[in-house]
Amino acid sequence: MKVNNIGWMIVILIAGVAAGYYISAAQHGIGQHAAAAKTAESGPCAGGAQAVMWRNPMNPSVISPVPAKDGMGMDYIPVCADKAGDNGPAGTVTIDPTVTQNIGVRITQAVERNLSREITTVGRVTFDETRLMTLHPKVAGWVDKLFVDKTGESVKQNTMLLSFYAPELVATQEEYLLALANWEQLKASQYKDIREGAKRLLDSSLDRLRFFDVPEHQIRALQRTHKVLKNMHIHAPAAGIVTRIGIREGAHVTPDSELYQIADLSRVWVLADLYEYEIGWVKRGDHASLRVASLPGERFSGKITYIYPYLDPKTRTNKVRIEFDNSSGLLKPDMFGDVTIASTTTRPGIYVPKEAVLITGKSAHLFVRSKPGHFEPRTVKTGISADGQIEIVEGVKAGEMVVSSGQFLIDSESSIREAAAKMVSPGSASKRTQVEKAGQGMSGMNMKMDRE
Repeated sequence: MKVNNIGWMIVILIAGVAAGYYISAAQHGIGQHAAAAKTAESGPCAGGAQAVMWRNPMNPSVISPVPAKDGMGMDYIPVCADKAGDNGPAGTVTIDPTVTQNIGVRITQAVERNLSREITTVGRVTFDETRLMTLHPKVAGWVDKLFVDKTGESVKQNTMLLSFYAPELVATQEEYLLALANWEQLKASQYKDIREGAKRLLDSSLDRLRFFDVPEHQIRALQRTHKVLKNMHIHAPAAGIVTRIGIREGAHVTPDSELYQIADLSRVWVLADLYEYEIGWVKRGDHASLRVASLPGERFSGKITYIYPYLDPKTRTNKVRIEFDNSSGLLKPDMFGDVTIASTTTRPGIYVPKEAVLITGKSAHLFVRSKPGHFEPRTVKTGISADGQIEIVEGVKAGEMVVSSGQFLIDSESSIREAAAKMVSPGSASKRTQVEKAGQGMSGMNMKMDRE
């Protein structure tokens, strides 16, 4: 009897468990159907709208037409279609102001201004060609003595360089002494024609000596001693540095012989190379500064005196000539230094920071804040750039606010939204159907969407 009671109890227990499982399963099924119905009626987007697509939270270029998870188990983020007319043209991005600040988005105003620029380049110090002197004798002769016989020596104006013997100069001295003696005898003549004739003869012979570059001190010696000098002197016509000596003692020289080359280094030239796009910014008279690595702390000021009318075919650069005062003698030919040119040329236009413009192939675009939290893509035409600014010829007006930092994140979001807007264009039979069809060709691929 006791065994039968136990058996009945087991049967009743099994029946109760089965009934409970059945009821639970039924309730779970009803819950699933209710959740599915709710999902069908209310999507993840605002107003219960369905998502156009789902994107990878770590790589926005990876999308899916249906909800999915990435390799780390993170849910894909729904991409919602913007309502027509609410947020501007396709690709407009809406970001909460707090998020905008957190991701480092900075806004800068497009400004209408006159832009100038500083040009930095490399320059080479060279001689001032107008201060280079080459000495040749006026008559043939033989070098007797070199008083300056080393290159690199510094000479002052009228420094004696050499003495040489020239038969023609000896004859000219004799003519002068005869004319001088004749003048001394006839200068007191009572006949005017005789006095004037003697004076003309004396002046012409004196001019002949000077035309041969006989120095004044030797002419005075002739007048004082009335004796012919064997050797004539050649003096430095100006102060400078001897850069070349073309003769040595005992050499026979003619008017074709180069005796010395002297360079005046009190002023020097610096030849700087500018690229083609920089030439339009400079003109004669613009000021420039020079810094040389071997002269730390020294800064030299000069100005542009000439812009060469041709380009170097090898480097594709244009040379400009800058003159610098070098009375200190610190600048030496063939030194290299950093040249900064302060251009006085200005270009009016609308300018934004250069980093605000995204260059993609042959087109350029940026993002304009149409209203707080709304960023609208604009295709723009750019002009010149200088000092971190770039000219906007077309696409942006003065006063509009553009994104100058964080635009790459906005650009990624904009590309996806623009693609979504194209997929759900008005008149389509079903947004979901369009996304699924597009997703068949995009699953597992990294999409790079170009803005039209």
